[in-house]
Amino acid sequence: MNKLEFKDIHDRHIGRSIRMQAEQNGDTRFLVFDRTVYTFHETNEKVNELAAGLRRLGIARGDRVVFYMSSAPEVMFLVLAVNKLGAVWVPVNSDYKGAWLEDTINRGRAKLLVTDTSHAERIAAVAGGLNVERIAVLGDHTCLPGALGFGELYAPSAGEPDLRGMHYGDTSSVLWTSGTTGKSKGVMQSHNVWFEAALGGDVMYDTRPGDVAYNVMPMYNSGAWATSLFRSLFCGITLAIDPAFSVSHFWDRVRFYGATQSFTIGAMHMFLWGAPARPDDADNPLRELQAVPMPSEIKEPFSKRFGVKIMGQGMSQSEAMLILRQDARKRSSWPVGSCGNPVDDIDVMLADDAGKAVAVGEPGELWVRPHRPFLIFNGYFDDPGATANAFSGAWYKTGDLLRRDAGDNYFFVDRKKDAVRYKGRNISTYEVELVARRHPAIADCAAFGIPSEALKSEDEIKLNVILKPGAEATEREIAQFINDNAPYFFVPRYIEFVTELPYTPNQKIQKYKLREAGLGVATWDADKAGFKATR
Repeated sequence: MNKLEFKDIHDRHIGRSIRMQAEQNGDTRFLVFDRTVYTFHETNEKVNELAAGLRRLGIARGDRVVFYMSSAPEVMFLVLAVNKLGAVWVPVNSDYKGAWLEDTINRGRAKLLVTDTSHAERIAAVAGGLNVERIAVLGDHTCLPGALGFGELYAPSAGEPDLRGMHYGDTSSVLWTSGTTGKSKGVMQSHNVWFEAALGGDVMYDTRPGDVAYNVMPMYNSGAWATSLFRSLFCGITLAIDPAFSVSHFWDRVRFYGATQSFTIGAMHMFLWGAPARPDDADNPLRELQAVPMPSEIKEPFSKRFGVKIMGQGMSQSEAMLILRQDARKRSSWPVGSCGNPVDDIDVMLADDAGKAVAVGEPGELWVRPHRPFLIFNGYFDDPGATANAFSGAWYKTGDLLRRDAGDNYFFVDRKKDAVRYKGRNISTYEVELVARRHPAIADCAAFGIPSEALKSEDEIKLNVILKPGAEATEREIAQFINDNAPYFFVPRYIEFVTELPYTPNQKIQKYKLREAGLGVATWDADKAGFKATR
C-alpha cells in the first residue's frame, strides 16, 4: 500500500498519480478484471502507450474524449491517458439510447468517441447525427463502418507524456447530471476535486496493505470513481472490477476477488438484504461496506448477517463531492436519519429564498462555501448562465432542502424544486412518496406541486400512482392510508392512476414534466370527492 498524500497541492494531477504509483508501488496488483490482472507498472505502460496514440490522433490539452461503454480495465486506461494529455474525459450513461444518447454525446463536443461492441448497435442507430471526428470500438470494430479498433489507439513503447504546465485546478472531466429538474448539465470537475473526494472519503475506511476494493458500480458514475476507482489508485491498493451488480453472485464474487471493501448505492444493498439467507452469508472477506442510503433499522442486522462493518452515511453531489458525513473520528453516533455533519474546509448554511440562514429545525436550501479553490466543481460546461444561477457570491446553492437540529446534525428534506409550500409549511414530496410506497398496491409513485387556486405562493399536492400488476385500490383508499400513516398535511388533494412516469434513462423521475402536465380528466380531487384529512 502506497498512499499518495500529495502534500504539495500542485502535484495533484491524475496523470501524475499513476506514474508515481508505478515508480513506488509498481509490482502491486492494481486492476483485476475476473482473471485478468494489471500491476501499477503494467497499467502505467498501457496508459502511456494509449496517451501517445491519442496524441497521434490529434487529442491535445483541453480536448474532450467521450466514452460510452461497459466497465472494463480499458476505461481506466482511457481516463488516465486522456488526463496525461491534459485532455478531458466525458462519460455517458451506458443505458442511454436514441435521441437522448445522441444529444448527450454531441453536447460534449468531443474529438473522439470510444464505445464497445455491446453498445455499438445503439451508436449505429444515431451515428448519422453525431458530431465527433472519430469513433473507436473496444472489441470487433467492424460493427461500426469507419471506426477504429481500440487496439489501434496504442503506440507501443511510448514514454511518459510531458505534464509540465498542467495545474491541479484544470478540468479533468465533465459529468452529466441526471436531468430530473430540467435539461442535464455538464459538471466540470478539476483534478483536485477527485483527490479531495477520494482521499477525503478514505478517512472513513480503515484501509490497510493488501486491501481489495470491489467495484460493481458503472464507470460513468461519479460515485464509482470517488469511492473505488480513484481511491484505489491514490491509496495504492488493488481494485477489482465487475461489469455489473448481481444480487445472486455478489458474495461469491467478493470471495473470488478476496475483496475487503465495497460501495453500494440506492437499492443495491436492500436487494442483498432481501435475498434468501444462506448459512455462509458471513463467510466472506468483506470487512467494510459503504452502503448509501442504509436504513437505520437494517444497519445492525445487515452487519451481523453478513459479518461486515457498515460505514457512516453522508451527502454529496457531483458539483460538491464532500459536504456532509458521519465521521467516526469525531463522533460515535448520530440521530436516526442524519446525513452527519459538515466536512472540514467548507462552510455550510441552510438558506431561505432571500439568502438568509433559517432557524434550527426549519428547512432551508443547503449552500456551500469552500475555504480553498478547486474544492467544488469548475462550473457547468458550455452553460455560463446555469453556472451563474448556481452561485450567490462565493456560495454554491445545491438545490437540496435540509434541516438541522441543535446538535448540528443535518437531515435531508427534498430537492428544492420538488418541495411543496402548503399552508405555510414546506412539505417534502420525497417523504410523501415514502409513505405512499408502503401501500401494498403501489408499485411506484411521484408527488409534486400543483399551483393553488387560493394562493399563488402555495401549492396543492398531487400524487401520480402506478399500481402493481393485478392490484386494486381507489384514490380514497390511498388518501386514507396516507392520512393514517403520516401527518394530515401529507394527504394529496389530487391523485391520479397512471401507467408510467417520465423517467430519465437512469431511472430518476422528471418532476418538471409532471408539473407541466398538471391535472387531467382522470385526476381525482379530494375536495370535490368530499374527502377531508383528519389531524
